[in-house]
Amino acid sequence: MSRRVPSDLPPDSFDDGLPEGRDDEVADLPDDGPEIDFDFEPGAVQAGTEVIRRFWSTLPLSPGVYRMFDAKGDVLYVGKAKNLKARVGSYARGQAHSNRIARMISQTAAMEFVTTATETEALLLEANLIKQLKPRFNVLMRDDKSFPYILVTDDGAAPQIVKHRGARRRKGSYYGPFASVWAVNRTVNALQRAFLLRTCTDSYYENRTRPCLLFQIKRCSGPCTGEIARDDYRALADSAKTFLDGKSNAVKDRMRDEMQAASDAMEFERAARFRDRISALSAIQGVQGVNTQGVEEADVFALDEQAGQFCIEVFFFRNFQNWGNRAYFPKADRTMTPEEVLGSFIGQFYDDKPAPRTVLTSHAVEDAELVAAALSSRVEHRVEIHWPRRGERKNLVDYAQRNAKEALARRLADTASQGKLLAALGQAFGLAQPPRRIEVYDNSHIMGTNAVGGMIVAGPTGFMKTHYRTFNIKSEELTPGDDYGMMREVLQRRFKRLVKEAPRNAGEAAASALEGGVAEPVPEPQADSDAFPAWPDLVLIDGGKGQLDAARAALEAVGVSDVPLVGVAKGRDRDAGRETFFVPGRSPFKLPPRDPTLYFVQRLRDEAHRFAIGTHRAKRKREMVRNPLDEIAGIGPTRKRALLHHFGTVKAIQRAALEDLAKAPGVNAATARAVYDFFHAGA
Repeated sequence: MSRRVPSDLPPDSFDDGLPEGRDDEVADLPDDGPEIDFDFEPGAVQAGTEVIRRFWSTLPLSPGVYRMFDAKGDVLYVGKAKNLKARVGSYARGQAHSNRIARMISQTAAMEFVTTATETEALLLEANLIKQLKPRFNVLMRDDKSFPYILVTDDGAAPQIVKHRGARRRKGSYYGPFASVWAVNRTVNALQRAFLLRTCTDSYYENRTRPCLLFQIKRCSGPCTGEIARDDYRALADSAKTFLDGKSNAVKDRMRDEMQAASDAMEFERAARFRDRISALSAIQGVQGVNTQGVEEADVFALDEQAGQFCIEVFFFRNFQNWGNRAYFPKADRTMTPEEVLGSFIGQFYDDKPAPRTVLTSHAVEDAELVAAALSSRVEHRVEIHWPRRGERKNLVDYAQRNAKEALARRLADTASQGKLLAALGQAFGLAQPPRRIEVYDNSHIMGTNAVGGMIVAGPTGFMKTHYRTFNIKSEELTPGDDYGMMREVLQRRFKRLVKEAPRNAGEAAASALEGGVAEPVPEPQADSDAFPAWPDLVLIDGGKGQLDAARAALEAVGVSDVPLVGVAKGRDRDAGRETFFVPGRSPFKLPPRDPTLYFVQRLRDEAHRFAIGTHRAKRKREMVRNPLDEIAGIGPTRKRALLHHFGTVKAIQRAALEDLAKAPGVNAATARAVYDFFHAGA
């Protein structure tokens, strides 16, 4: 059940919610409490408390999830409760609140509730809503990329070994997660050399008439053309699964026996192949860094806190092997305890991925049994959460915590350096204050074809890749290769949408405007400042005066004239270090050679180049491999495959008569007519 009541109803619309007598199940709400020393208006806390009391009076005693909203309708906080009435009532006491909770109450203008059958369901719903809504006062995961897995397929005659992300819809055995794509690629390459399994797609495999290059370089056994018997290939696939299941020593021992047998039989080439395969398996085991003897399957979470910031290092152990680690830097209020941060993070971490049998933590997680029960309900095995105090598990946690401490120290150092660069950049370009959001634009095309525009974003913590955007050039009126026209289209589309979705007031606009001449030294931006802004404080355009004028015209066309623009023109020989900068109202200028600010601008521009060119190449590649059959309505992958298998090539399909098309397997009369009409539209 979900409900939301507006906060602007008259006071007498609800009962005041104060119980007449003591109830152990329900929070007792006194009318007044001792004053609290807040860093904001006490009246705002009282107003928020009154809002919460109105909702509290009608709440049930059942478990559920509650949301707090501010006056703009933005979500402030998402929480779960075993008893909604008791939990929400604790906010309306008006006393004994931390500064963070008091700030949250002061901004609360409305609430919304969802009742659940159990507290476990409430915990799962809470984690899902936090990831979706990203409330200001919750612990937030900043990086939520899916983890890669290794998949050994089992839906065909010849199993395939591939990297996999996303839902597990394909039949086969999944191994992971791995911390990075690099770790998966390295492992797959080694497994290819060790077990000679194919990595090609099914369509490529089914249409081979002779072995490919991978067979020649001893990285595939060639099942596509019968170079190996089906049963023998299946045995190779089973060996690969056994190795990934953690029984690596048994697989290597069997290979050593076969190598020795081949050597005794004077079959030295065959023995050498087994030697190379054993070496490939040893390479996989040799780069694990830290392995375990008694922990078969576990995720290790270790938290470190420095300067009000948190780092959580996650290590993945599967089949007694270390499959990598990843550092997270969650956004959390500095007044929160490590136990609170870690518990909330774990709930969000497993919202879209299965949990292992064991979760090891560096701190005692709040409601560990409840979290474990919630995770167990989503998988087919029991999940246990442990806070180890001794033994091998404690050593693993200590190892992860050292990595977390080092990762956070590096991040703090990088943030400090980034802050100095932003301050210097603001001074060089005459900004009123250091920029917190920098947008850099670049276009990429070949003679106007497959034209795309790219926008990269940088901020106090470096490149903000979740904010990157691409723009397919759509205008048909542009002359092919018109860079000025492309820049106008990209900026108009970007800022037209920005004005619509995130309008700002005049005060905010004036704060980021350029000042004439060179600005006075400005303070460095603080790492713990407000949320990352939607509007840029500085826009860099890859190009000279022409591109800058096109950018200014584009912004003025959508009613934006106060965003600082800077054109970055390459040197005479396109050499780095000789860039000329164009700023409205100032003469073109250069920065001193070997100036850190100049290097910073070069990094921004090079990242924009990389992103735009990469997007263009991906689009061009899609265009090159696009099949004409993809454009025919009603022709999906299955029918396309049937037509290609029957006729061999697209040209043969194009020349085929209507009667011949209808004879293809899986193609009915209507489909045959659609294909025929597509290729003979002008006949």
